[in-house]
Amino acid sequence: MAGETLAPGNRLTSPSQMHPVCKAFVCGSLSGTCSTLLFQPLDLVKTRLQTQQLSAPGRNVGMVHIFLKVIRNENFLGLWKGVSASFLRCIPGVGLYFSTLYSLKEHIFLGKDLAPLQSVLLGAGSRTVAGVCMLPFTVVKTRYESGNYGYKSVFGALGNIYRIEGPRGLFSGLTATLLRDAPFSGIYLMFYTQTKMFTIHNNITTTFTPLTNFSCGIIAGILASVSTQPADVIKTHMQLSRAKYCWTGQAALCIYQNHGMSGFFRGGLPRALRRTLMAAMAWTVYEQMMDKMGLKS
Repeated sequence: MAGETLAPGNRLTSPSQMHPVCKAFVCGSLSGTCSTLLFQPLDLVKTRLQTQQLSAPGRNVGMVHIFLKVIRNENFLGLWKGVSASFLRCIPGVGLYFSTLYSLKEHIFLGKDLAPLQSVLLGAGSRTVAGVCMLPFTVVKTRYESGNYGYKSVFGALGNIYRIEGPRGLFSGLTATLLRDAPFSGIYLMFYTQTKMFTIHNNITTTFTPLTNFSCGIIAGILASVSTQPADVIKTHMQLSRAKYCWTGQAALCIYQNHGMSGFFRGGLPRALRRTLMAAMAWTVYEQMMDKMGLKS
């Protein structure tokens, strides 16, 4: 029958009998698919703005200018350049993040409501696992979006980086990536859970649950994005100029010397829009799907 798989011992198992962690992975992957497809243009514009710091340090243009330039030179679909690498990174990455989050919450915190510090630790730990596993795809995605590399395919790019730069090239910017993603997820989860608890205590009706979840996600995303923007700029510089920077501190010092403190917030607006909307949508879709499967997210 459709929707059933053959389990050991010739027993048929329906999707409703999947392990809860597997359900969390599926829900997370589907939520990651929706959010990645919708908000890829914002990620591309953010990367182009940060790339400009390397190619034309004295020139500053805005987000709208980059949007129009990409459409003019690469057509409208050019805004989705690098989306294949984003899919390969985000679909399993978001699934891995949510399944790790669910598993840790159930086994360590026994499914209870989280205190602020617990939320930070849980979100940061789950994102660290997903971030390390998906980093090679993050490197390829960044280079695709920069427009400075002529890779023919994602896996061709992975092979090319490995041959020329070795394993370190595939994991370039690891420290900066974790300094960006782990705090973002920890701060996001803390603000998200605390905002949701506030709405529950104030008796927001269940009719507005999806809208409430999305609104909580927006608030949490803005606060988390602003907090972690400098690490995102450093990460982009390291992944685009692997030979130029030996370590994270060197890249940070170079950005400061050439662009001042404002250089650490280059591309902040499109990133904040993308990360905020993407995280809000991912969590909203994830929680709705988990609820349909009878699980507490």
